Amino acid sequence: MGSLNKMNFITRLSALCLSKKSNMQQRHQSSRRPAVPLGSRILTDPSKVFEHNMWDHMQWSQEEEERAKEKAAENSLVKVQLEDQDKYEREASKYWNEFYKTHKNNFFKDRNWLFLEFPEILPEKLREQLKIEERPSEHAKINITNSFSQKKEIEEGERYWKKNIGDDSTSEKGYVSNKKQSISIADSLRGKKNEEEVNMLESFPGSHATYRILEVGCGAGNSVFPILKVLCNTPGTFLYCCDFASGAVELVKSHSSYNSARCSAFVHDVCDDALPYPFPDEILDVILLVFVLSTIHPDRMQQVVNRLVKLLKPGGMLLFRDYGRYDTAQLRFKKGHCLSENFYVRGDGTRVYFFTKEEVQNMFNLAGLTEVQNLLDRRLQVNRKKKVKMQRVWVQGKFQKPLLLSINSPEETTKRHPYG
Repeated sequence: MGSLNKMNFITRLSALCLSKKSNMQQRHQSSRRPAVPLGSRILTDPSKVFEHNMWDHMQWSQEEEERAKEKAAENSLVKVQLEDQDKYEREASKYWNEFYKTHKNNFFKDRNWLFLEFPEILPEKLREQLKIEERPSEHAKINITNSFSQKKEIEEGERYWKKNIGDDSTSEKGYVSNKKQSISIADSLRGKKNEEEVNMLESFPGSHATYRILEVGCGAGNSVFPILKVLCNTPGTFLYCCDFASGAVELVKSHSSYNSARCSAFVHDVCDDALPYPFPDEILDVILLVFVLSTIHPDRMQQVVNRLVKLLKPGGMLLFRDYGRYDTAQLRFKKGHCLSENFYVRGDGTRVYFFTKEEVQNMFNLAGLTEVQNLLDRRLQVNRKKKVKMQRVWVQGKFQKPLLLSINSPEETTKRHPYG
């Protein structure tokens, strides 16, 4: 099972929040970890496919790709009536409220995997303290062309930034920050605020924090509470979370682990640019956008991303994960559920879009962000009892806001190159 020194990452995160006695007890309980690290279970013998629930880094054959395209084309032949499409758009929050009223916080599991896929959620000092391990070499080899995390590129990037920005720049997993420049930019921006805005800056929730995270589409808190648990002993951190379903926000606020001194949950429709956030622009270190953008109409996605980017500090990170094109969930839709190309409505009235890597890259680049990672995560999920195989496809990306402000605003860029 491995020594205690190789205990799994999630257990080590939890251990930070326990006393010394509880810490030792947790370490002994951790012996029941998976036999192999997350993301490194490769199917090499098809006859053993039902020995595990999930296989990583699946490579599709051309025949499988064509079959998936045919299924998607077939279930898209009959579109939802336009008047019904308008209803699903107007009443989107109602359908999600009904979803959370029915399922409460029992539908989704806590996303403890977040810290393996997105260590950038955590402040740099905490990451160093935990000594976050890199992915297994096989995983890194497979994804090496999809990420700026390659050693050579990082080294070249560091040399460039030290030459052009200064020796005070730092690099973390392929993205660069410069403390002096960030401070000067922030000071410049603050200098433009009038007295009323300055007063607002001093009174908003989390105003005294030095590291701030926003989760968009928090649902019942399946990301919120794992994050709060990890950050429990890290002073200066604050977590914002929002959802446009008021029922979901109430579930978060009523949770026993919710603490308004460390977290602010609020109802917000990210599609409405006129709605203010309960904090100023350019104060967030991280935005978490996990399985939420797919619920928004494709015509409104670019607008949503553009607005979110304004909330990030220069050098801040946006972390993205969502459904990929030809995921099993897309291929299972019956005729009559397709709203538009690759956009569907479920039986409960909630909607879902299925992305390609290229669409994701285009959308965040047009918003002015720099790509740090953009990969296609293909896995084989199996039901061993029913002997059923399901091809899962997700898109995962990490995008950084440049330290230097762009000459053109995201809105001007979008006008020239509309997202389609």
